[in-house]
Amino acid sequence: MTETNELQPKPEVEAAEVQETPAPATETQAVESVQQETVADVAETAPEAAPEPTEDSTAAPEAENAPEQDPARPVYESKEQVVERLKEIQDENKGGDKNELDLLKQVFYKLHRAAQLAARNAFIEQGGAPEDWRAEIDGAEENFKAIMASIRQRRAEMAEEVEKQKADNLQRKLAIIDQIKEMATSPEEANAHFDEFKKLQAEWRELGAVPAEKATETWKNYQLYVEQFYDLLKLNSEAREYDFKKNLTAKEHLIELAEKLADEEDVIVAFNKLQGLHAEYKEIGPVAKELRDSIWDRFKAASTVINKRHQEHFEAIKAREEENLQKKTALCERVEEIKVEDIKTYNDWEEKTKEVIALQAEWKTIGYASHKQNTIIFERFRAACDQFFSAKAEYYRSVKDEQNENLEQKRRLVEEAEALQESTEWRKTTDKLIELQKQWKNIGAVPRKYSEQLWKRFTTACDKFFEAKNEATAGQRAEEKENLEAKKGIIEQLKALAEDAAGATIDKVRELQAQWNEVGHVPFRDKDRLYKEYRAAADELYKQFGASQTRRRLEGFQKSVRQAVAKGESTLSRERERLLRIFESRKAEIQTYENNLNFLNAKSKSGNTLVAEMNRKVEKLREELELLASKIKTIEAEMRAPKPEAPVAEAAEEAPKAEEAEEAPKAEAAEEAPKAETE
Repeated sequence: MTETNELQPKPEVEAAEVQETPAPATETQAVESVQQETVADVAETAPEAAPEPTEDSTAAPEAENAPEQDPARPVYESKEQVVERLKEIQDENKGGDKNELDLLKQVFYKLHRAAQLAARNAFIEQGGAPEDWRAEIDGAEENFKAIMASIRQRRAEMAEEVEKQKADNLQRKLAIIDQIKEMATSPEEANAHFDEFKKLQAEWRELGAVPAEKATETWKNYQLYVEQFYDLLKLNSEAREYDFKKNLTAKEHLIELAEKLADEEDVIVAFNKLQGLHAEYKEIGPVAKELRDSIWDRFKAASTVINKRHQEHFEAIKAREEENLQKKTALCERVEEIKVEDIKTYNDWEEKTKEVIALQAEWKTIGYASHKQNTIIFERFRAACDQFFSAKAEYYRSVKDEQNENLEQKRRLVEEAEALQESTEWRKTTDKLIELQKQWKNIGAVPRKYSEQLWKRFTTACDKFFEAKNEATAGQRAEEKENLEAKKGIIEQLKALAEDAAGATIDKVRELQAQWNEVGHVPFRDKDRLYKEYRAAADELYKQFGASQTRRRLEGFQKSVRQAVAKGESTLSRERERLLRIFESRKAEIQTYENNLNFLNAKSKSGNTLVAEMNRKVEKLREELELLASKIKTIEAEMRAPKPEAPVAEAAEEAPKAEEAEEAPKAEAAEEAPKAETE
């Protein structure tokens, strides 16, 4: 193997994307580094104005891929300090360091956003609406943009100069190659031009870099013709050996330095130093032909150790970046899965906000993804967060509108309550205030700063009225309690009469009913319950009285019929027809009442008293209907029985008695109907 095939360090695209910018090994490499950075900067536009912070801007994820703060560099506490440092870089007129420029830009806009957020919060605390806030023009930001644009322009000019210098270097190196090529045509020419050859080599080493796409080809051609020249050179053996020995010593020194790099802890530093050693190795002339392969193999072995460590380092970085990408993708999915349309309450929004902020905090703990994917995944995460906080802001705007509407409704209720607080129409005003309180409960929340004030006014007005009412009606309530006890006593007496059926009389019941009607009002909340108990006790007594009267009336009628039959009277058929007419009339009345009851039950709840009275009438009519049916059956039974031989005149004389017996119970039943409650 010849030195023309020296190992070139394999370029690592991925490594170059993530490793720190190495310190250039030579002045030419430093210029190349500036030129590469400047090309990237020229494509950039001036920094955009920082967006106005929103209510949740503190929770928004920060931009990534910004350079880390170098501990050796100062910490900037204000935008003015950042601008001052930028001005120093501008005055140096050297384009500055790209990492430092990126850091200054990041720090400036971090301070700028913090200042805007503080101004916005102060505006809101002073009572301003968030949507009305507008950021003021920042002179420091304008100055920052102008200086940054000037530095970019200088870097672009430097890049252009570097490219021009590289093109000039290429032309000169191609000329040197042609000259060496001509010198290597014959041994005589080689010997004659040895001194000139050494000068050309020195000039080659002093020339800087050439365009990257021509570098490898140019170097290989140069190395080819240099070796050819040495092979043709006919120097005396002593001078030739001395030159080979000197080159061997120089290359061995570089190999020793390369071997020591295996102990360098920083893989990136070791790799960058190896790159410099390779550049120097190329510039050293050949060694003795029999040593060329061995010396190159040794240098290649030392280089392989560093290159392997370098490759493993970036493979590990790639694995971590892939893991980080998966973690960040999972966070994006969790934010995207939040269904904002299902969040309906303030508390739910606050819980979800805490969840999103926690995810943002977790995001900051995860390292970078690959350079290609990092910006994409960050934009996805930021878009998901922005969508959530935009939906939250829209919800709060709608809640604010609703609360303002509720505020107007509650203000109207307060004004109505305050207008009624002096009223002495106790019953009417009580009902009205109770209705206002129900409306108040049905109205939603109002802005917090008005809530307590309105509630205090509303309750004060209500309390003032009810306190006055309590003072005015204190005596009335005592009287109502006495009436309550009196009516309870009447109910107990009615229940006792119902249990002692033998001792109960209609006169006693009517006397207790008269006492009930004379007793005044009872407490309103006890009125309905008490009346139901009273009505049930009275109905039970009249039910007992009605059954007894019905039985006596039927027995009297049967006796009259038997007497008429015994006397030979022939009026039973007419009596039957009369009873049938009365029977049908009562059925029709019952049907009419039932139709009216159905109508009242379907249409109104306020007719309960009337419904109860109609039910009692229907019940009485049914009892009368049963009695008529029994009488008709009695007559029909006697008409089917064999007729006794009796004078017809006697039966006719008895007929009016049967009619009188029929009519008497009606009057008696009418007297038994309980009087309606007058309360």
